[in-house]
Amino acid sequence: MNINESPDPRSSMWAWIAYSLRFHRMQRGLTGDAVGKLLNCARSSISRLENGEAKLDEKQAAILDEAWNTGGHFGIMVWYARQGHDPTWFKSFTEFEARASSMKIYSGQLIPALFQTPAYARALLIEGREPGLDLDLAVSARMSRQSILTRKSPPDVWVLLAETALGCLVGGATVMREQLGKLLEFSELPNVFLRVVPNSAGANPGLDGSFKIIKVKEGQVGYVDAFHGGRLVADPAEVERFAVKFDQIGTVALPIDASRALIKQLMETLK
Repeated sequence: MNINESPDPRSSMWAWIAYSLRFHRMQRGLTGDAVGKLLNCARSSISRLENGEAKLDEKQAAILDEAWNTGGHFGIMVWYARQGHDPTWFKSFTEFEARASSMKIYSGQLIPALFQTPAYARALLIEGREPGLDLDLAVSARMSRQSILTRKSPPDVWVLLAETALGCLVGGATVMREQLGKLLEFSELPNVFLRVVPNSAGANPGLDGSFKIIKVKEGQVGYVDAFHGGRLVADPAEVERFAVKFDQIGTVALPIDASRALIKQLMETLK
């Protein structure tokens, strides 16, 4: 796709918003600079909104609706986009992940993708039984995402991992022992801060489900796991609620050294 073009408006509600923004701008004979001044942002930001790399927020939508007398057109579209499932969520998520300056990850059932071994990832993908999936390509793509952890100026990554995820024998005992060993290796990276939420913690906010918070230059975005996909969260207030939840879960997590000790102990049981 040409970078000056909008995405296919039929592909998702967010793509329809990007398409509509460009259409309404051109109908009014306005330049990207002019719309940038209206929304108090750079021309490059307008380009990103129009090609789907960025998402219009409620405040921007309200400004456009008032200035262009649309009858609430953009505000209503943004509302619907935030309610529904976005079929392009994974592409958007990995783009945020690749640009992250920091991440907070809570996982209650599985080892997060950024820390998986190829064998563990393969076992999960096989069980997922996604029609038409190229298994080798999918495993390779997942492994390539891990390069952000060791790149120059890598993101700081805080991980809270439920003990339940460590005890689930994904792929069998041999695969799981290798996975726990790899998890220990990742935990030794200076930018990775891994803590385990022990089963002894009992009821805690993490039992509601896994989530991530990714910080990029533009701000923070959340991600929530969901059946057959996920949901990206751009609303600052909702992202902040996830940040509070992460801190609450952290109050019952083991310290870093004790977390490593527990992982080693679990590895010993898999001999």
